[in-house]
Amino acid sequence: MRKIQFSLLLLIMISGSLFAQSAKMETSNADFKPHGKAFVKVFSDFKYEQSQPAFEISRAYFGYEYAFSQQFSGKVNFDIGNPGVGGLQMTAYLKNAYLQYANDNLKFNFGLIGTKAFNLQESMWGHRYLYKSFMDQHGYDPSADLGASAVLKLASAASLDVSVLNGEGYKHLQKDSVLMYTAGITLKPVKNLYARLYVDYMKKTVAQSTYTAFLGYKGDKFTAGAEYNYQQGHGNVTDHDLSGISLYTTVNVAKKSDVFVRYDNLTSKKINGAADGWNIAKDGSLFLAGLELSPVKGVKVAPNLRVWSPAQSGGSAETGFYLNLEMKF
Repeated sequence: MRKIQFSLLLLIMISGSLFAQSAKMETSNADFKPHGKAFVKVFSDFKYEQSQPAFEISRAYFGYEYAFSQQFSGKVNFDIGNPGVGGLQMTAYLKNAYLQYANDNLKFNFGLIGTKAFNLQESMWGHRYLYKSFMDQHGYDPSADLGASAVLKLASAASLDVSVLNGEGYKHLQKDSVLMYTAGITLKPVKNLYARLYVDYMKKTVAQSTYTAFLGYKGDKFTAGAEYNYQQGHGNVTDHDLSGISLYTTVNVAKKSDVFVRYDNLTSKKINGAADGWNIAKDGSLFLAGLELSPVKGVKVAPNLRVWSPAQSGGSAETGFYLNLEMKF
């Protein structure tokens, strides 16, 4: 109850601050004209794995963004993806529906918002259309959820983000009294170098806690990232702990082409002296490498090779060839 009261008080204080600042800035909006735009993003691919070829449309986003003023804006975004039941069956979800306030030092979102758990890592990885970032891929945290978030600029090289979330993700918008609390700090100690620490906490019968450390470099010709992710009580289950690393780099080799390489490793806790971790069926390591081509603005094509090595004893490595496409406008 105290946590819920604190969350409500925090939201009221932030909201009061926003409207106070908005009143001061009203004159700066005198010449502003409200405007909006629709957007579309589609992920599709051809894959050849285990001697089986297949064409897929893995995901499509359709949405609209609107600026009410220089500080207030909103976004609605529908996520249409394969629910994993086979065929070309697709399921639509409302992924984003929020109001945002932003000025030079503060950004505040309220509604069905994007979460902060791994959006910096996803940006550094840069190839979401062909493979998710580590935390997203292995279900550590949702990419969007009901709630509120604030990002405060502490200095030119530091920012703090906090959020209060429903905790179930945008595909499961249940009403309950359980909330997820998150906090992260992002530093930019020198040009192009980023460091981030992130934690979150959610307790049902069993608590789930997440701890993430990230270091990345993003330049004009070269991008690299390294992250370590640890989660206690995955899915709010006792001793269901996960840990893993993800290393990736992208090198620009020509005006419209990049080469990328990535290595992931996921492990789970061994319970009561078991020989394998509780998540042994999904534990293992991934090696991914490929070439990204951008023939025109809004189009990316990436032939890539993936090798999955399961941690399970007796499991054999699986190799697959993919040709991924992103189209956005």
